[in-house]
Amino acid sequence: MDDIFNLSFIEKSLSPDELLKGSFGIEWESLRVHGNGELSLSPHPKIFGNKLTNPYITTDFSESQIEIITPAFDTVDEAFSFFSFISDLVNGSLEDDEYLWFQSLPCILPKSSKIPIAKYKGKGLAEESMEYRKGLAKKYGLRKQMISGIHFNFSFKEDMIRKLFLFHKENDDFKGISYKEFKDKLYLKISRNYIRYVWLIIYLTGCSVAAHDTFTEECRNLMENTDNRGSVYSLKGPSFRNASCGYKNLHSLYPNYDSVKEFTRDIQSFIDEGYISQAKELYTQIRLKSKDPKDILSSLNQDGIKYVEIRTLDINPFYKCGLIKNDMKFLHLFLIFLLIKEESDYADWQEEARYNEEITAESAYDPDMKLLWEGSKVTLKDWGLLIIDEMESTLNELGIEENELLDLMRQRIIDSTLTYGKRLMNLIEEKGYINSQIALSKYNKLESQYLIENTDFLTNGKFKEYVPIALQGCGR
Repeated sequence: MDDIFNLSFIEKSLSPDELLKGSFGIEWESLRVHGNGELSLSPHPKIFGNKLTNPYITTDFSESQIEIITPAFDTVDEAFSFFSFISDLVNGSLEDDEYLWFQSLPCILPKSSKIPIAKYKGKGLAEESMEYRKGLAKKYGLRKQMISGIHFNFSFKEDMIRKLFLFHKENDDFKGISYKEFKDKLYLKISRNYIRYVWLIIYLTGCSVAAHDTFTEECRNLMENTDNRGSVYSLKGPSFRNASCGYKNLHSLYPNYDSVKEFTRDIQSFIDEGYISQAKELYTQIRLKSKDPKDILSSLNQDGIKYVEIRTLDINPFYKCGLIKNDMKFLHLFLIFLLIKEESDYADWQEEARYNEEITAESAYDPDMKLLWEGSKVTLKDWGLLIIDEMESTLNELGIEENELLDLMRQRIIDSTLTYGKRLMNLIEEKGYINSQIALSKYNKLESQYLIENTDFLTNGKFKEYVPIALQGCGR
């Protein structure tokens, strides 16, 4: 396969600092729940103002499902700091008996007819948003809509991509390709490789191993144990949000990622054939994001790929913003590695990747489970360790030394008891699913409230100028 993004050229054309620079953003969906673990059915909290105009705090599918969105920042540290800040602000601003649910699979759900779809005032975009949600509810069911997660948005700096482009052009590595096409090729290669190796991210970060009896039968049937408190759980897999029962298209759809033109052509054909209603209904582990989100396909063709959105991460209950910074840092390094990682011409790579994604999500802790690697079977441990070793070698050659972080991931592969999924299983076996998770939700809210009430968090903190925008309904 033609590959202009190989180690030799990256090493010659970019410094480590240039390669590490980027734009980083985070999105987090979380249900609002009561102290008994039941879904809160109250409207979106007034303190956050208009969900259409608040740039940081809105709703996702449901009125009960808060979505936090950060701006783009120049470093992982800055993005994570703001994300932690805005998460504390949301959690600490909820009513006394409301908490954020720190799980990707839902809490105790009411009858489907009682689950509130997000409401928007006005016409135009507001009406379109509500109608779109009603269509999803009818197609996929309301309960599945309550699955939540964390999205990681990433792009390289334009200066870096342009320097790489000019370096290739000066060395006559290709002719007749525009900067837009070059940039598209870069993000398409990352996307193809991410799809191939997403199973590793599912294993390393997966943290959705249980479901309440009010969730879908499809998902509950994949779990082999009961907590005798109204929930089921599995000891086999780390991420049932990413399993076959997760929020996925009703048909397996495999668009062509060789070019933006072929990709958008395939998405349009999926729409024309009735598989999806519009481009954003294609549910993939990584999304190609456009400059104009209102006309995705035309914008991708005209303007090219603006950034990529990673959609794999489960909510992590072991930290008060649902995300561990080390995992975000690893994802950043992983995407750099995927840009350089040599590709195979194996024809059925997407079908194989889908199999690996779901078998990892459902059975990664089963020692007899095997992944498929170009038609051959391999253990997760062997392949995972090989990838980490290759990452370390590649990054070190580029002058990026993050061996301690890579060793942390290596240890998770060697010893599954160090994974979040296994840690969560231990809690559920001891206290049950709902009880253990609501205890974590209450603890996390107390931490957020303490910060707000006992520090200069609101009045003199690093992000104080964002407070009146985020809490636009509180009269400050």
